[in-house]
Amino acid sequence: MTAFRTLTLALAATALVAGCGTRLNPMTWFGGSRSEPVAAAEAAPVAAADGRALVHEVTALEIVRSGPSGALVTATGLAATQGYWNAALVPVPGGEPSVATYRFVVAPPQGRTAVSTPQSRELTAAAFLNAKALAGVRRIVVLGETNQRSANR
Repeated sequence: MTAFRTLTLALAATALVAGCGTRLNPMTWFGGSRSEPVAAAEAAPVAAADGRALVHEVTALEIVRSGPSGALVTATGLAATQGYWNAALVPVPGGEPSVATYRFVVAPPQGRTAVSTPQSRELTAAAFLNAKALAGVRRIVVLGETNQRSANR
């Protein structure tokens, strides 16, 4: 009977934690993201040899814990027109040690393209942060051309 009582209490505690917005809940580990305007210096063109530029707007940011090995950072962005491709989250070196910053870069289309619907211009990119790199991180930021999205622990 004691094992049954212990199991019942453990299940009740798990259900209680799952329903609240605490840091103990793995679904709210980093919390929701918020959009902020980006400073002109941060949105400067990427000096990458591959010619990719910042995505026009970062529309979503999600951080999913990957067990004890780290976390997967996934961002969704909206390009200015159709045809952008080769999306990636490129880490920005330097800065505060408690902030992991990424540039959401995309390759431009080949020739002229239509603007069309937002759904047809949507791009997704992801990056993995291992447990060692994630240890001191309290905030993750993804930069776009017109905005940035961030999530805090």
